[in-house]
Amino acid sequence: MKITSFDEYQKAYKRSVDSPEEFWADIAGNFQWRKPWIKTLEWNFTEPNVKWFIGGKLNITENCLDRHLDKLGDKPAIIWEPNDPSEDHRILTYKQLHEKVCQFANVLKNNGAKKGDRICIYMPMVPELAIAVLACARIGAVHSVVFGGFSAQSIADRIQDAQCNIVITADGGFRGTKEIPLKNVIDDALVQCPSVKKVIVLTRSRTPISMLKGRDLWWEDEIKKVETQGNTTCPAEEMDAEDMLFILYTSGSTGKPKGVVHTCGGYMVYAGYTFANVFQYNPGEVYFCTADIGWITGHSYIVYGPLSQGATTFMFEGIPTWPNPGRFWEIVEEYKVNILYTAPTAIRSLMSFGTDVLKDKDLSSLKKLGSVGEPINEEAWHWFDENVGHKNCPIVDTWWQTETGGIMISPIAGVTKTKPTFATLPLPGVQPVLVDEHGNEVEGNGVSGFLCIKFPWPGMLRTTYGDHERCRQTYFSAYKGKYFTGDGCLRDEDGYYRITGRVDDVLNVSGHRIGTAEVENAINMHASVVESAVVGYPHDIKGQGVYAFVVSPNKHGDEDLTRKDILVTVTRIIGAIAKPDKIQFVSGLPKTRSGKIMRRILRKIAEGDTSNLGDTSTLLDPAIVEEIKAGAL
Repeated sequence: MKITSFDEYQKAYKRSVDSPEEFWADIAGNFQWRKPWIKTLEWNFTEPNVKWFIGGKLNITENCLDRHLDKLGDKPAIIWEPNDPSEDHRILTYKQLHEKVCQFANVLKNNGAKKGDRICIYMPMVPELAIAVLACARIGAVHSVVFGGFSAQSIADRIQDAQCNIVITADGGFRGTKEIPLKNVIDDALVQCPSVKKVIVLTRSRTPISMLKGRDLWWEDEIKKVETQGNTTCPAEEMDAEDMLFILYTSGSTGKPKGVVHTCGGYMVYAGYTFANVFQYNPGEVYFCTADIGWITGHSYIVYGPLSQGATTFMFEGIPTWPNPGRFWEIVEEYKVNILYTAPTAIRSLMSFGTDVLKDKDLSSLKKLGSVGEPINEEAWHWFDENVGHKNCPIVDTWWQTETGGIMISPIAGVTKTKPTFATLPLPGVQPVLVDEHGNEVEGNGVSGFLCIKFPWPGMLRTTYGDHERCRQTYFSAYKGKYFTGDGCLRDEDGYYRITGRVDDVLNVSGHRIGTAEVENAINMHASVVESAVVGYPHDIKGQGVYAFVVSPNKHGDEDLTRKDILVTVTRIIGAIAKPDKIQFVSGLPKTRSGKIMRRILRKIAEGDTSNLGDTSTLLDPAIVEEIKAGAL
């Protein structure tokens, strides 16, 4: 299953394109199935309808836990480092993790959870978050993890969309100097969510919280009940390969987030295969992915991918700059981390503190580095390579999406020749194509276009929850017979791929996708705002910043206060993650006569490139552009 040379990669890639079904059937044979599949693949990209390993039966947790118990039972499965370095770290062996997952699966069953139920998880980065995810999968319940920075309204939208009946949360969580009031946020959200019958609350921050009789239960009390019942085991529910495993909500170019659906069989095979290959994982290595499990990176490359391969996966509750900007390097040194997978935003943020913090740190345990979330800029790539990897560690610059389930285009550590800012080559089984605006394939090298995928892969999304038409429209309607990624891309003379960024109205802020429409909707909820337009602009740390042009005639004479009010509104409706970095008040927006906002013009103004705004004579009011230019921040 593991490729170890470039020659092997080329052979595997050729086979994966010539005989994709045989190729993936062989890979899937490395996993544990209760019943073999009858047919490897059925697909069309028109409806779209994609099914892998049809008729195959399995449970993903047997592949992540049970099958390792004999040989790896006493090996660390999860090492957890708390936010506060003075608090004790925790290590869970495969045996201990298995036991805790079974226990909590029984807690869920005791509270009425069953196969097919949707369960919302809103927790800090503690081992219990991974335990909750795996316990849902064990009993066949569908987990919907919501990142601990989202607002009550965002959570309510996600709970309502999936009609969740149980929420798993904590009293609070820690991130740097901040305490996050998780349970209070959930209480605010649940005012709108009658489908929720039980809330299970982990003790973490010891913040005083309200606990409603009949609905709210303490995690620790529920575990004690299971222990007194003697329920230490929990047989894994038999799942069909195409049964739903989880829903993960992602921003789109329209206001409402969409629930991307991943299924049990194909996702397992793809997450495990890509993890083993891209990172060239070797037994005994300590692997540290710095993402949050609230995002797809955490699902695939903290939980399911590493555990399916018997790896030691590292979880960190805190942030890279607290209590000092050397925190990541202290962790690498203390735990002898071998593989570090992080985001360009984190790298750029750490670069700003200079190299002094690295001087006395022993990073010699590092063998491989990785980057995820957005294309990494050349300066950050070289800084990472020289100061962290000491030019001894291959950097895997991975391109993929929530919708793809796993890494699609990436170097294979030590196998593929890397090139700064390039995601390099597609992994076996991935068939990328570039198309022009008419959908014609752009062939050859030294070309650019829109990135599409022309053949299914096992980890791809199957639908958007409760709205299959939205899935078709978003991903499969732009270019006939192809999955459209929404990204622009160039393919250089060596056939290497470089992602050039989103081509739709979606921003990539600190590696998180945020729809401009979603932010505009939130700004427009503010009482004094008439309308707004949001664009991205280059940001030194985040990659892209959020620039809002806001029409607000009634500012009560205090622009600064109105700005702050708008930021509070956005934070309340979406979460702090979507707060605009700049808010420019304008008397109007550049619109065509049909009323369409010319975001192209606003984007150039936000980027500080006002020399060539193109033809503005067709606008309803060309003078507005001069006014906006003059007031640009």
